[in-house]
Parts: sequence; structure tokens; C-alpha cells
Amino acid sequence: MNLTEIIFLSIAMGIDCLVVSFSQGLIFTSHRRKNSLLLALTMGLFQGLMPCIGYLGAYTIKTYIEPFSKFIVFGIFMILGMKFISEALSKEDKPEICCIGLKCLMLMGLATSIDALAAGGSFVFSGNTLLIPALMIGIFSFFMSLAGFWFGNFLKKFPSKYFEVSGGLILIVLALKALLR
Repeated sequence: MNLTEIIFLSIAMGIDCLVVSFSQGLIFTSHRRKNSLLLALTMGLFQGLMPCIGYLGAYTIKTYIEPFSKFIVFGIFMILGMKFISEALSKEDKPEICCIGLKCLMLMGLATSIDALAAGGSFVFSGNTLLIPALMIGIFSFFMSLAGFWFGNFLKKFPSKYFEVSGGLILIVLALKALLR
């Protein structure tokens, strides 16, 4: 992956953080500065660490599945992209959860970073290094989470599904590009 692709991947991975933080920004009315920073820090840390775990896990089985690597990268990104779009377009209302305690932050961080775990595994199969993409995903997720919280706080009625669809489309383009390598 070149730098442009890593930036687009970082944006796509940060979309979940933005959306979750947006929903929290809609809810919180007190201690907003503290809560926005706690949420953004949690999201950035989880999003930055999960690709590392995925990378290490995939590296252990690399020799067995390397001949299929471009199809694995294609599959991971295609599934993630379709998942983003499907969730954005589903008609079910997601309940708003107002929680900023340690347990809730950890659960939100874990839930939003499962996709980053899979993306980390794809780095092994596409021959990428880990450090720059993991750092960029974490940094983008931090700032997108922070922005999402404050946008949610100021724009109470803005639909977040457009962000999710955009992230899904980015992942699908990256999937197609991996297949053509």
C-alpha cells in the first residue's frame, strides 16, 4: 500500500469511531471536553493496537496461506466494505448508549476496532509493514472520534449513515485494487 491508500484505509477504519462518538456527542451535555478526550483516546488506542494484533496473528500462518494472499486481502476488505454499507442502510434503529465509564469505553473501543484487527491481518498478506499504517489508523481514529463527538454535540440531527457508506465504498475500492495486483 502506498501512503494515499493508507490514508484512505485510516479514514475508513476511523468511520466507526466517528459514528460512535457522534452518537455520544448527541447525548452528553456535561463534562464534554473530558468525555470527548476520553472517548477519542480510547478509540485511537484500540484502533492503533488492533491492527498489530491482527498482523501478528496473520504472520504466524502466513507461510500456509501466502499463495492466496491477494484473494484474502480482497475478501477482507470487500466483506468489511459491504458490512459498513449494509449496517448504514439497515432500517433498524440502534439504541443510543450513554456511557463513559471504563468498562463502557473499553467495550466501545473493542467493538469499533474489530475491523482494524482484520485490516492488520491483511497487511501481512499484501506485503506491507505495520508501523506506519497502525499509527495512522490510531491517529486518524483519535481525531475522527474527537470531531464526531463535537459534531454530534452541535449538529443533533445530522444522519451518520452517509459516513458509514463512504467508509464502505473506500474499503471496496481497496479490495478491488488488491485483487488487481
